[in-house]
Amino acid sequence: MTLQQLYLTLLVGGGVLLASIACARAAGRLGLPSLLLFLAVGVVVGEDGLGLDFDDAQLAQALGTAALAVILVEGGLTTAWEDVKKLLAPAGVLALFGVALSVAVTATGAHLLLGLDWQLALLLGAIISSTDAAATFAVLRTLPLPQRIKGLLEAESGFNDAPTIILVLVFSTAADGLPGAGSVAGSVLFQLSAGAAVGLIVGRLGAAALRHIALPATGLYPLATVGFGIIAFAAGGAVNASGIIAAYLSGLVLGNSKLPHRAATRSFAEGAGWLAQIGLFVMLGLLVTPSELPAAALTAVGVGLVLLLVARPVSVLLCLLPFRVPLKEQAFVSWAGLRGAVPIVLATFPIVGGVEGARELLNIVFVLVVIFTLVQGPLLPVIARRLGLIQAGALRDVQVETAPLDVLDADLLTVSVPPGSRLHGVSVAELRLPPPTVVTLAVRDGAVIVPRQDTVLCVGDELLLVTTPAARDAAERRLRAVGRRGRLARWFGEQGDPEPAAEAVGKPR
Repeated sequence: MTLQQLYLTLLVGGGVLLASIACARAAGRLGLPSLLLFLAVGVVVGEDGLGLDFDDAQLAQALGTAALAVILVEGGLTTAWEDVKKLLAPAGVLALFGVALSVAVTATGAHLLLGLDWQLALLLGAIISSTDAAATFAVLRTLPLPQRIKGLLEAESGFNDAPTIILVLVFSTAADGLPGAGSVAGSVLFQLSAGAAVGLIVGRLGAAALRHIALPATGLYPLATVGFGIIAFAAGGAVNASGIIAAYLSGLVLGNSKLPHRAATRSFAEGAGWLAQIGLFVMLGLLVTPSELPAAALTAVGVGLVLLLVARPVSVLLCLLPFRVPLKEQAFVSWAGLRGAVPIVLATFPIVGGVEGARELLNIVFVLVVIFTLVQGPLLPVIARRLGLIQAGALRDVQVETAPLDVLDADLLTVSVPPGSRLHGVSVAELRLPPPTVVTLAVRDGAVIVPRQDTVLCVGDELLLVTTPAARDAAERRLRAVGRRGRLARWFGEQGDPEPAAEAVGKPR
């Protein structure tokens, strides 16, 4: 490559990156997962658009798998253990047995209704059985849903990539006949258990090393943290275990350990995750040939309907039955199973494996992901309201987010006063926050004010509070209590306890 070619490549790459970032902002305003517009960027740049020809499925598989590793490490680093620990059992059952049920039902439908042979039907079922956390929460982030629903979907999406990848690899190499159910189950259990062990070991070793080794620059801590996650992914793959589950669990351990410069690490991981998503989806958009997609539309819609209306509801119902999950929440979890990057990446595996008809399979999966993301995503808020999970104008808990301030050993809390909250009309003094918690700033109607003790809160206010880790739980409880019952919350017996997720889905019968 000459220097001039390098300049041209960087110019095109930088332009595509900035166009994708602009698409992410547009997708957020439209309430759509950004993956759709990233794919569109790739299609526009591709051979039927601006003319960039890319059809190397093996390179796409390698780069796509590497991007998935970064995305899952970032997912683990940014997942709060407190939010998912009570949901591990139902999420694990959904990620393992739910995937198996979904594969079986979808493959049967594809075989009987569309005439696909069993290998292609099973491959298609396995490829599209994985849900995508990024696609789901791009739509859900503004909805005041119960934390147990968000946590369940997040944990399921983090765990179910690994078994689907294993199944796709098994079915892609079944040239001499499909393996027995016992063989497949044994392979899945070994790879998952070994991968989980690798992830937990690397995560704990990485956390211990980062706590005790002083690095010469702050910027090295985020690099080292993400580096341990990548090592877990590679080590899992090197011992023929699941590198995907190893990457996610190592990130989960590292992200929930008391490491130096956690805020910088989280920001770096989110940036790396976005870069991996953009590169992955643009590449997958380049890989397909748009002129071939219309021929796959009918099959994609048929298979998608089987998945959406039969396979996903059946798997959710049977898997969550022992955990006493209300039917309306099961219905929402079923509809919220959006597909994203993983199915399209997995569709490259049969192509690399030389499976006959694999190229058509890629087109089917691509069209299915696009169509059903467009259908499911915008309807999520509507369905949540129809099921009574969101009620317009109803009382909502105070929304609290935390950004660690490592140098001060303090937490910065952002608090919103939503419509219907009893925080409206309460003065700062009447909050009676536990010391040393203080309200430092308030944003009202776009103006920043420094609140005094007699400042009265209003709907729409955004507050910044500084507290310590020791006082944070008491401060959050007090804010929730006042938000629910007003300044006399304790008089009415309201203590601001968090939502009891364990009662809903944490205990099997």
